[in-house]
Order: sequence, then C-alpha cells, then structure tokens
Amino acid sequence: MRRWKDYLSGSTITARVLRGSAVSGIGYVGGQGLRLASNLILTRLLYPDAFGVMALVTMVVIAVFMMSDLGLVPSIMQSKRGDDPKFLETAWSVKLILHAIYFAMLCLLAVPVARFYQAPELAQLIPVVALGVLVAGLVAPNVEHAMRHIRVGPSVAIEIGSQFVALVFMIAYAWISPSIWALAWGQVVAAIVKVAISRAILPGPAMRPRWDPSAVHELVGFGKWILLSSASGFVLAQGDKVVLGKYLSLEMLGIYNIAFFLASFPMALAQQICGSTMIPVYRDTPPHVSAANFATVRRMRLGLSVLVMGMIGLMGLAGPMLVALLYDARYAEAGQIISLIACAQIPMVLGMTYPAAALAAGDSRGPSILTVLRAVVQIAGFLAGVELAGLPGAIIGQAAASWVMHLGIVSLALRHRVWDGLHDLLVGGAGLILSAVILGLHPPF
Repeated sequence: MRRWKDYLSGSTITARVLRGSAVSGIGYVGGQGLRLASNLILTRLLYPDAFGVMALVTMVVIAVFMMSDLGLVPSIMQSKRGDDPKFLETAWSVKLILHAIYFAMLCLLAVPVARFYQAPELAQLIPVVALGVLVAGLVAPNVEHAMRHIRVGPSVAIEIGSQFVALVFMIAYAWISPSIWALAWGQVVAAIVKVAISRAILPGPAMRPRWDPSAVHELVGFGKWILLSSASGFVLAQGDKVVLGKYLSLEMLGIYNIAFFLASFPMALAQQICGSTMIPVYRDTPPHVSAANFATVRRMRLGLSVLVMGMIGLMGLAGPMLVALLYDARYAEAGQIISLIACAQIPMVLGMTYPAAALAAGDSRGPSILTVLRAVVQIAGFLAGVELAGLPGAIIGQAAASWVMHLGIVSLALRHRVWDGLHDLLVGGAGLILSAVILGLHPPF
C-alpha cells in the first residue's frame, strides 16, 4: 500500500504517468458517460437518420481538420522549446490561422458534399458546425503545455465542462424543437464553453500573436510528416463512414454510428491515455538505454493492454445485450455490429504505444509513413469486404488488415529499439482466442 502511495504522490516518471493515466482515464470515462447519456436521451427525441446525417457532418469536419493538421500538440510535447513563451505564442498564432482555414474550407465544401451524398441538409449544417471549429482556435496552448508535463487534470476539466454544458443545451433544444439542429448548434456551444473554461482554469502567461521564424521552421519541419500521418489517419478513423455513406441508408448509417460509439470506447480510451502520457514516458525513460527502463515501460504497456483487451472483450460479448438494455427496438441491429467492431479493434492493442516512441525521439516521418500504409491496406480490406459481404464483410476486412499491418508497426518499433516481443506474443495470442469466442457466440452471418 505504501509503495502505491509513493507512486501516486512522487515525482518520478512512473508516479507522474500513473497520475496522468488515472486522471486521463477517469476524465475520458466521464466524458464518454456524458456522451452516452446524451445519446440515450437524444435517440428518444430524434429519429435514427438524424444521427446518420450528423455522422456525415462530423466526418467532413474531421476530414478537413486532419487533412491539414500540423501536429501542434505533439510538437509542443516533444520540443526542447516547449516551455519557451515565444515558441508557445508562435504555435498559437499558427493554430489561429489553421482554424480560419478550416472554417473557410468547410463552408466551400458544404454544397458539393450535400450533392455527393444526396443529403441537401448538409449544405446548411456543415457551415454551422464550422463556426465551432473557428471558435476552437481561440483555445490557448497552455493546455498543451500542461500536457507536456503530464498535468492532464486541466485538460480533462475543460473537456468534461464543455461537454456537460453542450449536453444540457442539446437536450433542451431537442425537447423544444426535435430536429438535427440541436446536434449542430451543440457543437458550437461546446467550443465556446471550452474557450471560456480554458482561460478560467489555465490562465498561465498571457498569450499574444507572435511570429518567431525559428519556431515556425521547427513546427513546420516536425509537422509536415504529422500532416501526412493525419491525412492517412482520417482514412483510418473515418474511412468507414466515407464508404458506408454511399452503401447504407441514412437510418442504417445512424445505427452503425451508435454501434461504433459504444464499441470503440476501449480503444479510444487507450489512445487518450497514450496521447497524454506515452510520449513523455519514451522521452524520459527510453527502453534501450537500460534494463530498468525496459522493465518500467513493459509494466506500463502490459497493464494498459490487459485493461483495454478486457474492456474490448466485455464489449464484444455483451454488445447485443447492452443495446437491448439501453435502446429501443429501432436500434437492435447495433448489437451485432458492436461485437464485430470489437473483434476488429483487438489487433490494434498490440502496437498502440509504439508510434509514441518514434515521436518522442523526434521522428514524425516513420509513424506518418506507417499510417499511410495502414490507411491503404485498411481501406482496401474494408472496400473488398463490403463488396463481398456487405457491412459484416467490411468490418471483417478491416480486422484482417489490422492484423497484417502489425508487421509494419513492429518494424517501426525495431528501428527505435522499443519492441517487446513477449508483450506482443501474449497479447496477440489472447486477442485471437477472444475473437474466436466473440464470433462463436455472435456469428456475423
């Protein structure tokens, strides 16, 4: 007990990671809890096709964001100048410019996207949600600066607070006027509240626009590969919606989106923890330097993998029962989809921390090239599957692609001397057994 108390209260990398992971995990669970509450209430006030349309809006917003992302967060977290006010102010200036560009691009794309998906309402919805993107650019980099030192509490408070206010707003709007506009304006409200809370609880040094050429050079030099990675990451994260938007009805797309929201919770939680803690871990405790460092990182990775794999297994086994308990009969098909998506996410657990090691070493090129390859292989598997066997085939194809691409992740880990073969063997074997059990209990065909 004393040892754990020392871990949680100390200043060592292990203590800071444990605290950061705990706060990040609790915050993410709280945020997803709010989203689930919102989901349960709003699905009773709105029709399934409203969630299908909103999935397309979200997909377009994420596409614009990720296709032009310079990776300002990892840049601040890994840079030696990450504590320099000039560097932070320049990063904020770049962020303001990027968010203005996002807003303009979304407004220009609204009509063409509406025509492509034959959903006229998108032409009005996308510009409204774009307002929230514009406002979000006002959040100062004090948040990223705190994360650099694994102080994730303020970031969690900002996210939870903005989500809560937006949830109350959307429910009230949908109660008075049951329409998709409740979801759209909720995004704008969330952005406004996020800016307000961030300035209230993380005042830090006063930020003002600045253009330091050396800082811009470093940000762009590091971010050019992040840009490539983010563009490919969009295909990984949203490629399913791009494809299914043409193959499924808006109602079925809405049901799929709800299933994905529930099934993706474990991996999204893991990515949240990795994003807020693993770059500092690999930066301050490189595994190749000493056996003690290797053992420390192995314990952290194995603990996270066991936690995530257990949650994925629970979601896959209980998916149909969970949907029957939480939703009405209109959403019953989401249960089987949850089980399939859970199986598709199992291979992602094996190498989920390795890209952070490369970023910690200042290598944004390696993870970016890997993400491009993963995007190509995964979308190929998804397209082949949907053509051969519809939605179940698409998800199975996605799972097969993820298993194949783990070889590429291992290659990246070997290059940075962080590969842990025993971890991957144990977690991979458990994942295969778990997939067989889930598919045996909930066959897709």
